Amino acid sequence: MTTTAYAVRDTRTMLRRNLRRMRRYPSMTMMLIGMPVIFLMLFVFVLGGTLGAGLTAGGGRAQYADYVTPGILLLSIASSAAGTAVTIAMDIKEGIIARFKTMAIFRPSVLTGHVTANVLQTMFGVLVLLLVALAIGFRPTATPLEWLAAAGLLLAVTIAITWLAVTSGLAAKTVETASNWPLLLLLFPFLGSGFVPTASMPGGLRWFAEYQPFTPMMETLRGLLLGTGVGHNGWLALAWCVVLTAFGYGWARRLYNRDPR
Repeated sequence: MTTTAYAVRDTRTMLRRNLRRMRRYPSMTMMLIGMPVIFLMLFVFVLGGTLGAGLTAGGGRAQYADYVTPGILLLSIASSAAGTAVTIAMDIKEGIIARFKTMAIFRPSVLTGHVTANVLQTMFGVLVLLLVALAIGFRPTATPLEWLAAAGLLLAVTIAITWLAVTSGLAAKTVETASNWPLLLLLFPFLGSGFVPTASMPGGLRWFAEYQPFTPMMETLRGLLLGTGVGHNGWLALAWCVVLTAFGYGWARRLYNRDPR
């Protein structure tokens, strides 16, 4: 059997292991889906009328549902990071990863199995959230090609965030602290253009909102789904995804290969 065949086989085995664990403990998946749905309902039905009126003259809840949904979709992806970090930290605490390192398996398959399983879980949550958004008034105007591009962007963001979450799980001293810094990712959609335009923010905050990674991602997604144009945000979003993925992967690999002593 070739090295590639070994890698595919072992990665598939690790993926199956993580999917089975998700099935046994569905609470994490339910939380991953439930929290963004609650945020969506809150902002559309409670705050949407007022915030929508501030977007455009004569705007209302329907206009705000269109505006806020891309931000909530990115928030859903960011919220998945904590669960990924916790599952990695649990494997370390229980000695499973140390055991895997002593076995004759393709070493990267342990991490790629985690990443692939969590990407699938997150994308499922995004799909459910999108269906809920459509049910409560989100009305995208995207063409089939734009839908495909939007799906590709969501996948790229999910992979980047998941690799960053893996580094948190590997670096954490305890399971309880593994989710600490991934929770900070939840702030970025709020401190960007996810819920209000950056032009409405004061100077310093506006500068941060315009140049942080999530803003071009949300603007690109909004432009693809609503037909408002992508502009330079598309290249910035892809560049951020590549940089964050490379950084997360490189750091995770270094942490995974470190001497356990």
